Amino acid sequence: MNIYKKIATLVLLSAFVFPVPTMAIEDDPTPKIEQSEAQIIKVKKGSVLSLDDCIAIALNNSPEIRTAQYDYWITKTDVNIAKSQFFPTIGIGAGYDFTDTKISSRTSDINSFNLNATLNMLLFDFGKTYAQIKMQKFYLIADEYTFYDDVRRVTFDVKQKYYKVLAARASVLINQAYVDINERNYLRTKAYFDEGLKSKIDLVNSEVTLSDSKIKLIDSENAYQNALVNLNNSMYLVDAPNYSIEAFFGVNLTDVVAPVDLTKFHKIDDKESSKTPVGVSDAKLTSEIEKLELLTDYQIEKFPYSFEECLKMANKNRADLKAYKSTVDAIDENLLFIKRNFYPSITANAGYGLRDSSAATTSNTINVGVNLSSSLNIMAQKNRVDAGKYHLDIAKITLKKLEDDIYFQVQNAYINVVQLAKQIPLQAVKVRQTRENYELAEGRYYVGLSDYLELQTAKLNYNNAQHSYINSIYLYNVALANLESVISYPQKVTKTLEVKKNGHKK
Repeated sequence: MNIYKKIATLVLLSAFVFPVPTMAIEDDPTPKIEQSEAQIIKVKKGSVLSLDDCIAIALNNSPEIRTAQYDYWITKTDVNIAKSQFFPTIGIGAGYDFTDTKISSRTSDINSFNLNATLNMLLFDFGKTYAQIKMQKFYLIADEYTFYDDVRRVTFDVKQKYYKVLAARASVLINQAYVDINERNYLRTKAYFDEGLKSKIDLVNSEVTLSDSKIKLIDSENAYQNALVNLNNSMYLVDAPNYSIEAFFGVNLTDVVAPVDLTKFHKIDDKESSKTPVGVSDAKLTSEIEKLELLTDYQIEKFPYSFEECLKMANKNRADLKAYKSTVDAIDENLLFIKRNFYPSITANAGYGLRDSSAATTSNTINVGVNLSSSLNIMAQKNRVDAGKYHLDIAKITLKKLEDDIYFQVQNAYINVVQLAKQIPLQAVKVRQTRENYELAEGRYYVGLSDYLELQTAKLNYNNAQHSYINSIYLYNVALANLESVISYPQKVTKTLEVKKNGHKK
């Protein structure tokens, strides 16, 4: 199948998930989103941070973005340095001389004072300096786009880490519910064992299952803590206080407090590890399944653009592509500068000299002149031109590779969004199916129609289905954020290159 057929198939698949937009491909598909400058947010204990808040914190704290700002300002000074070659160079000097001369019996002393000033200025160098100025301006444009590309990458990184925290926290709550289920099953099995209705092996299996579920809960809590650390790292928050985050994609989390526990570890007492949870003392009398389903019928946030429109948006908006195009232009200007070194330079000079000597009258000297000069090693110059051409060819090849990479990035990101959007409703169905199967297995087990293995398998499938459902939603939102990133989809919160604290441009 050739590439055009693959694209056609991709677009047809996307029609089942995304509504077809009414805009024409020839129109600009870039959405008009009102953007706001990232505000400085102080994170205090008990703060509730939205996704946009986390992005704003990261944009203001990111050392990569601040470095990109300084790189831009440094290049801006390089432009001014290149322009300064057309400004005159002024020189001022002053001196004093004392001469003591002895001839036979006669001695003479001469005191002299001198003052001089010079002015030199480039008049014309056949475009060499203009080429340097244009080259630095192209590098300045490249640094500006590099800054905005850093903003894009930091924004995606925060989104990814933010969603990971939500998914990890949901996993903790699911595993907590799974522990409760196994606690209740253990107590019920023990009650039946005490009555002689269940065997010892069933009681031991229920104990093993309970211990295993507690281990999984600890693992998920560890993953949650690490997810919080990674989120703080993406925002460059050191010693972050306990804060809460909003459930962006609809996870109904009753506990979203985000502490990172760095207290000293302690040995867990055996009684503590096997302690009966509060509220389940009557579990042996309960047959109804205890469940925690964090999400039901999750609504997919549909992306209203086709693959072709996404590709067009990426080619128009990607800052790294614009930066490298400007870099290629700068390298082209550098080659032009090298070629123009074959030509001479025309300069003007003026000077004034004052000399006052005890042996002669005071003298004043004024000189003005125009010079044509050239200093050139022809062989070295020819090789510099050849090297400049090679550098330009390499830059063009790299630019073409970047354009191809962007095409495949958009294609992969679009496919991921389409396919993951299809998985979510199927995973929701699977959760309902495994829950129903668990209910049936539990009923069968406690009336003696099945063994403990069937019950345990049903419980595990139900728990795994909920994890898969949450993970699919997490992966979908990350894939959507990645698609927005690779096409440079406008974000509500952004960072401007040259804005001071008072809001005025530098």
